[in-house]
This record gives sequence, C-alpha cells and structure tokens, in this order.
Amino acid sequence: MKWSLMELRKYQEQNLDFSEVLDLKKALLDRDSSIIDVAKVEVKGFLRVEANDYLTHYHVETMITVPSTRSLEPVCLPLSFDVDEIFMTPEQFAKRDNLIPEEEILLLETQTLNLEESVIDNILLAIPMQVFAEDESDTFPSGNDWVVLSEEAYQKQKESDQKNQFDPRLAKLSALLENEDSSADK
Repeated sequence: MKWSLMELRKYQEQNLDFSEVLDLKKALLDRDSSIIDVAKVEVKGFLRVEANDYLTHYHVETMITVPSTRSLEPVCLPLSFDVDEIFMTPEQFAKRDNLIPEEEILLLETQTLNLEESVIDNILLAIPMQVFAEDESDTFPSGNDWVVLSEEAYQKQKESDQKNQFDPRLAKLSALLENEDSSADK
C-alpha cells in the first residue's frame, strides 16, 4: 500500500480503489509493547488524487489481543473503524486554501504515499484506554469497610441516600404532624 506520487498522477481526479490484507503484527508490537497479538488487518477503501491533495478513505478490520486493564489477562478485541485523511506535499500545503484546517492535513515527507503507516497509527489510536475481560466487566474489588463502585452504581446510591435522608430542620414539624394524627384518631 505504497504508491509513488508520480504513479498516482495518472489517477488524477479519479478514485484508486484498494483492498488488501496486511500483516502488521511486527510493526504494531514494535510501536506498543503492551500488545500481545494482532491478526491480519483487512483494509478496503479508495484514494482520490486531486490537484491540491490526496484524499483517502478506508475501512479497517482486525482482531487485536491486549491485556485486561484490571487483571492483565489477554483480551481479544475486535477493531472495525473508518478513516478519512488528507495528504499533501509541502508545495501543495503552501498553496492550500484555508477551508481545510491545518491540523487535519498530513504532510508527505517523501515522494511516496505509504498508507501502511497511516493504518498502523490509526489502529494504535483505536485501542481503548481500558479493556476488560467479559467476566470482570461488572465485578469490582472490595474489602472489609470499602468497595469500588461503577459511576452508575455510585449515582444510584447517591440518589437513594438523598431520598432516605431526613432533614433535621423538619423534625419538629414531623413530630407536630404525628401528634395531630394521633389526636385525630382518638
């Protein structure tokens, strides 16, 4: 998935479709030592060669094995995502209009467009910060006088405590109402 810019000029104003299966295991393991395993990476998409830029759109599917954030047990994580990127040479970048924000443009440092590097970068970005095995998704550690709660469980407990909490300023009023109820019963 490497094309020279000279080769891409013959596809001016048209799409260059591609569909490849890549073995990126070594490259991904070199970049992120926490990755345990990576299956073959399926990449399908197109590259559109314009006068001012190179627009890519592709879909990535793979299975990556990473350690669980909680127990460090291996977790197989399916990844499936779309990527849209704009590449420009330094000359094209200097002549660009300001319709495309500068931070959305990737500069080509050589006379080749290497989409493998883009795929590797985007796979690394797609790995979630927290990964849990199926059996640990709703179990949290606890001790004698403490327990770890999920955010949702904490909010429910907080709401329940607020409903059950009695306002001490209303204690005398409550006692007065109880006295009236008991005298009305007699």
